[in-house]
Amino acid sequence: MGLYLMQVAYTSSAVKALVGKPQARKDVVEKVLASVGGKLVSFHFCFGDYDVVLIADVPGNDAAAAVALATSATGAISKFHTTVLMTAEEGVSAMTKAGKVSYTPPA
Repeated sequence: MGLYLMQVAYTSSAVKALVGKPQARKDVVEKVLASVGGKLVSFHFCFGDYDVVLIADVPGNDAAAAVALATSATGAISKFHTTVLMTAEEGVSAMTKAGKVSYTPPA
């Protein structure tokens, strides 16, 4: 399992539906994630470029992509951005490995 930050922007018609019939949507997201073997860690409505931010624990990149594809295909989402999250330990491991990488930049 891995953690993913998912940022979602609704279409104007979806926002209109939410204003007309207010709903938390958290239960729906939990069911979507469970359908790919995942679980919801955190769910928030927010200001800015996205309307919802959530952290999901899902089995892998294919499961995270499946969530993005299936929900976006409904037409209710205008933007869906997924970021793979690493633990602090994974970050340190990446830094350690980066110190051993040999790379020649373009000249």
